[in-house]
Amino acid sequence: MCISHTTGAGGEEVGRLVAERLGFLYVDDEIVARAAAKGGIGPEDVVDEERRKSLVARVLEAIAQGGSELGSGVPLRIGDELNSDDVRALIRETIERTAARGNAVIVAHAASYAVTPGPESLRVLVTASLHVRGARVADAQELDQPQAARTVKDSDAGRRDYLRRFYDVDNELPTHYDLVVNTDVLSVQQAAELVSQAAAR
Repeated sequence: MCISHTTGAGGEEVGRLVAERLGFLYVDDEIVARAAAKGGIGPEDVVDEERRKSLVARVLEAIAQGGSELGSGVPLRIGDELNSDDVRALIRETIERTAARGNAVIVAHAASYAVTPGPESLRVLVTASLHVRGARVADAQELDQPQAARTVKDSDAGRRDYLRRFYDVDNELPTHYDLVVNTDVLSVQQAAELVSQAAAR
């Protein structure tokens, strides 16, 4: 199951709840990056395409051994490399391999584009209106409303750029997903229940 999300929509929380309910492995971008660091994978490794492909297995093993542990604590920082195309390519390859293994909830901005549509996968978008997302970001990050609005807009612009560069998607559409959940009114728990029910069918 892939859960794509917009900043402030609650997609990460929905994904964690769904993973708990289904007994699936939970994987997100940060967990992949942490697994890479735990596996001793440095920036020089992810830059080289061939080396990167061979290292994905080590990342998957680290995730399998401690997925939830890797996702907690202080956020990982590897200088500016965490935002590089090379590290994103590592994340994308790891997501594709994780999806192929099955029984996982993958929560990433573009996870749904990394897997092949079909009966074995469920592609979900968790979103909300700009106003609601801005209010949530302001509360979570202790920002004023203008700062939060800029944060959300910058994140959305980054998401559009990422979809263009990695998946040749110029316009993200609801029809790119099997299920779209709007958390303007639905709580995270209600959204997780809907997604879990859809996965069970």
